[in-house]
Amino acid sequence: MRTLFQLMVVQFKEFVREPGILFWSLGFPAIMAWILGIAFTKQGEIVRNVALVRGERPAHEIRQMLEEASLVDSAGPHRVFRSAGEPASAASGSFRIAETTWEEAIVRVQRGQAILLMHERPDGVHVYFDPVNPEAELAYLHLAALLDTSARRTGTVIAEPLSERGMRYIDFLVPGLIAMGIMMSAMWGISYSLIEKRIKKLLRRMVATPMRKSVFLLSHFLSRTILSGIESVLLFVFAWWYFDVTIEGSLAALALLFVSGNMAFTGMAVLVSSRTRNAEVGNGLINAVVLPMMIGSGIFFSYHNFPEWLVPYIEPLPLTMLADSMRMVFIEGAGIAAVWMHALVLAAIGAVLFVLGQRMYRWY
Repeated sequence: MRTLFQLMVVQFKEFVREPGILFWSLGFPAIMAWILGIAFTKQGEIVRNVALVRGERPAHEIRQMLEEASLVDSAGPHRVFRSAGEPASAASGSFRIAETTWEEAIVRVQRGQAILLMHERPDGVHVYFDPVNPEAELAYLHLAALLDTSARRTGTVIAEPLSERGMRYIDFLVPGLIAMGIMMSAMWGISYSLIEKRIKKLLRRMVATPMRKSVFLLSHFLSRTILSGIESVLLFVFAWWYFDVTIEGSLAALALLFVSGNMAFTGMAVLVSSRTRNAEVGNGLINAVVLPMMIGSGIFFSYHNFPEWLVPYIEPLPLTMLADSMRMVFIEGAGIAAVWMHALVLAAIGAVLFVLGQRMYRWY
């Protein structure tokens, strides 16, 4: 028992003597909890974006109907309505109404910028939403109850399912998963692999061989891009076979985004793995890059659900640009002309980070 106790003390001392391990094991989870707490619990109430189509009747009639049955929170082109008598809490929820054409409303729903599509017609208010999306269904029920309380309502609230390809949640999800797979493949397949080679003293042997260091790092990019391509193809084939997900846009544009995305995250992986010689610290560094983007970049849900002040900081993230561009190709039928700017930015990010990581790389 004394030997066991001494061995445990040794393990604790090794843990405490490494400041990096302390931070990534104890401090980083607390920071992530604080960030997610701000994002999801400090909003006051949930604000749901709704696209209001200009129909046969003037759109302002629906606004008047809502105003008669609700409290107006803010004026301007995007008003927020809340049920009368309800407190501003997460349970009540509000609706931010944006007046658009039918085509613009469809694009808003496809991009996750609106959870519902509302159209005033002579027979009532038609509300379009994905029936398999529980958040959209809850928003519809709340909106229907709100409209039913209006004394000026001249029709019924009619639910219309959005089950066409491109309008479903799965159509939103699959391109995001492919983009996330590119990031995870590079960060864990390249960054952690290089850190592990440094720990095992393999990098020291590599630099002793007659080869250029940049070629060694480039080989990781090419091999990981091929493996990531196989993973993406398998994911798409399954989604196409089971969920009937299709690519509406240009395959050339999708290939361009795929290569530029791999370039961006390979450069990031090389930079992250450039200095550390400890597996725990390396694991923390990778998670520090991966987790915020995986949560905030709109992979599983639209990042427009976050507070408005946070959205401008989310949009420039590499994973956000990659996922949004891939959705444009998958859902909206975009070509190279629509996505080349994002592809160029991603490639530039990868090139800059790759050169910076190579310059400061610790080979032994």
